[in-house]
Formats: sequence, structure tokens, C-alpha cells
Amino acid sequence: MASSLSVTGIDAGYGAVSVLHDVSLSVGAGETVALLGTNGNGKSTLMKSIMGIVRPSAGSIVATIDGTAHELVGRSTEEIVDLGIACVPEGRRLFPKLTVTENLLLGAFRPAARSAIRRNLDFCLETFPRLKEREGQLAGSMSGGEQQMLALARALMSAPRILLIDEPSVGLAPLLVSRTIDKIKELKEGFDLTVLMAEQNFTQAIRIADRGYVIVHGRIAFAGDSAEALNNNELIREFYLGT
Repeated sequence: MASSLSVTGIDAGYGAVSVLHDVSLSVGAGETVALLGTNGNGKSTLMKSIMGIVRPSAGSIVATIDGTAHELVGRSTEEIVDLGIACVPEGRRLFPKLTVTENLLLGAFRPAARSAIRRNLDFCLETFPRLKEREGQLAGSMSGGEQQMLALARALMSAPRILLIDEPSVGLAPLLVSRTIDKIKELKEGFDLTVLMAEQNFTQAIRIADRGYVIVHGRIAFAGDSAEALNNNELIREFYLGT
């Protein structure tokens, strides 16, 4: 049974600095939804709020997994991961002095994932052949593209039902961005995932998104019910296409 995510009326920030204002969005079962916005508009703060890293001051975040609804606000990050929600953070956040294999095995810490370590490891190495070639290499010595592959694979090792991906294109050359976005689609289909992807590269994100939202100054400025609706929106044209 697929999983879904519902964010309703979220306010959040850092101390006295308010970042998110009454943010609401949803990700239906099996969907890939893009959260679009330029730097500093609150995409990462929303991702951190969903994962329990930032605690919202108002609102609700509900993940429905196997037919059971779970309120995430107030839960620890560990509890949220244990429910089957994983995040690929902006900047990858790998353990640079550990090997590829060690980073992947750390991703399988969630109790529900431990029985499937071998199967998930084989899947990740098959999906990312470059990682298989570098199983014993230190993560910190890899290229940016290879590190992004490893960050995606590490998240999948937790056997998630819902996957959050924060700025997968950051620091990558255009060709690698395209390949990374293609891999996200492949992994989503292979693992039957529900995906929320925060991205500022509109052209790439819209290739795989079923629909999306535009966030501006911490507020949802537009909700598009299809890739076509996003592509034809004036706000998108202004911020991304320069028209």
C-alpha cells in the first residue's frame, strides 16, 4: 500500500526568525511532487520541518503509511525515520572518512530495513554501478556526482516509503543534473516511493514531477496540478524563464 504526505498550515523558523508562513501542500500516494523556489525561500526549512529537525510553531504534518495516519509534528527525527520517511539532504551530508559501503550500511540503521540489507544493497549497487566500482573508496574523495549518487542510495537503504530530496542539482554540472533527475525517477518507480523533491532547477524538476508548488518568501505562491500547469504559469516564467 502506497504512502502519502499532507502538510497543513505550517509556520516555522529559527528562533525569532520566521521562515514559513501557513504552508500547506500534499503529496499523494505514488506521486512525485516538486517544491520549486529560488534560494532562501524556505524549501529546506520545510524539509527539515517534515523530518523533525525544525519544530513548527503551528500547523500539522501527517504521513499516511499502510493506511495509518501519523502526525509528525512533535516526533523526533529518529521516530520519523522509523516510520519509513527518508531525506536526501542538501549538500549530501555524507560521512567523508567512511567508505561507500560503510555509508550505505549506516543508511540501513532503521530496524525495519535491517532484514533487507543485502537486497537493498544489491539494488543500490546495480542502480549505481559507479558505487559498486568504488565500494572501498572514502566518500570524501569522490566527485560531486558520485557523492549525490551515494546520498540517494544511502537514503534508499532505510527502505523508505516516503522520500524527501532537497536540492539534488546543487553543485553538479548540467549533464550530471539530468542524470541525477533520471535516477530519481528510476528509483521512485523501482521502490514504489512517494517523493517530495525541493529543487530550484525548474526545467529538470518538471521532467519527472506529476505536479508541483512554487514557494516564495516562505509562502506557497502557486500550486500546479500538472507539469503543464507549472510550465504555463506566469510566476514560473518570471522566476525561472526570464519572460
